[in-house]
Amino acid sequence: MAISTGKRVVAALAGVIVLLVVIALGVLYFVQHEVKERVVETLAPIGSAQSIDVGLTSITLNRVRLTAPKDWPTADSFTAEQITMTPDVGDLLAHRVHLKSVVLRGFSLALVRRASGRLELLPKLRQSVSQLPNEASAASGAASSRPPLPAEKLIEHIAFADGQFVFYDESVSKPPYKVIISDASASVDHIHLPDLTEPTNLSVRGSIKGPAHTGKVTFDGWMKIASKDSQTSTTLRGVDVVTLDPYLLRKAGARTQVTGGTLDLNMQATVTSYHIHAPGTITLHGLQLADTGDPLDTFMQIPTRAAVAALKKHGDDITLHFTIDGNLRDPKFKLNESLMTELRANFAKALGVSAEGVAKGAGETVKGLGNALKNLLGQ
Repeated sequence: MAISTGKRVVAALAGVIVLLVVIALGVLYFVQHEVKERVVETLAPIGSAQSIDVGLTSITLNRVRLTAPKDWPTADSFTAEQITMTPDVGDLLAHRVHLKSVVLRGFSLALVRRASGRLELLPKLRQSVSQLPNEASAASGAASSRPPLPAEKLIEHIAFADGQFVFYDESVSKPPYKVIISDASASVDHIHLPDLTEPTNLSVRGSIKGPAHTGKVTFDGWMKIASKDSQTSTTLRGVDVVTLDPYLLRKAGARTQVTGGTLDLNMQATVTSYHIHAPGTITLHGLQLADTGDPLDTFMQIPTRAAVAALKKHGDDITLHFTIDGNLRDPKFKLNESLMTELRANFAKALGVSAEGVAKGAGETVKGLGNALKNLLGQ
C-alpha cells in the first residue's frame, strides 16, 4: 500500500514537473514570438529579412538589408547574411528590452563622413528606433493591442564577424572618397538607451587592401555616446600610401604622384567636453615620389626634387610626430586640416628645412627652400 502511494506521489510530481516545463516552454515561445513581431515592425519601413527563425533561446534573421536615404552613396546602408539575437527572457517577461548578445555575420556596413566632418551610420534605423516608444500613443484608436516598447533598452554585446566596413568621405572629395576595411571584425559592449551616458566599449580589426600591400587597422577604446567623451587608440600597419592619398596629399594641395611606400600610424585620442587632444606618429616606409621635373611640383607643399633628395638622404623610413588639439564645436577647427598643418611642418623639419615657408603656402615655400634645394641636389 505504501509503495502504491509512493508511486502515485512520484507520478503526480512528475506530472507537475512536465506541466511546468510545458508552461515554461509555452511562455518562452510566446515571448520569442513577441520579439519577432517587434523585429518585423522595426524592419518594415526601413528594410527586410528573407526569413526570421524563432528558437528556444534566440532569434535568427537571414539575408537582412536596411535601405539608405536618397542622399546616401549606396542603395543599402547595411546588409548581413545572418543576425542572431539572444534576449534576456526574464527581462522580456517584465516588459524590459534586454538583449544579451547580437551577432552579425557576413555584413557590410556603410559609414558616411559629411563635408562638415559629421559621421553618419544607419540613419533610417536610428530614426525608426527613436520613434518606436511614441508610435502606440500616437496611433489613432486601438489600432494595436500590443503595448509600446519601453524607452529603456540594454544591449550587452554586439559582435561583427566576416564582413566589411565601407567609409565614404565627403570631407576630402566629391563624389566621396571610398576606403574599405575588409576581413573585418568588431565588438560593441554595453549600449544603454535612451540616455547613452555610460561608457560603451569599442573594438575593430580589419585590413585595408592597396595596390601593392594589405595593411592592418585596429581601433580600441570607449565612448560616452551622449556627451562624445572618449578615449581611443588607432593603429595602421603597412598601409599603401597611395590608398590614403587624399588625406596626405590632396588636402595639402599637392600634385606629386606617389609611386610606392607604406604607412604606419599610432594615435591616442581623448575627447573631453568636445575638446580633442590626440598625439600620434606617422612613419613612412620606402616612400617613392615621381619627379616630373616641374620645379613647382610639390609634396606636402615642399618641392618634389627637394623631397626626393631628402628621402634618399634619410633612408627608407621617416617618422612624423603630430598633436591634434581643438574644440570640435568650433566651426573653424577641422580635423583633416589640423593634422595636415602638423604633418607639413614636421615633414619640412624632418627634411632639415624651415617650416616657416611651409605655413605660408606653396609659392613662398619654393622661394624659402631655394638654398636648401641647391644643397640637397649638390649644386
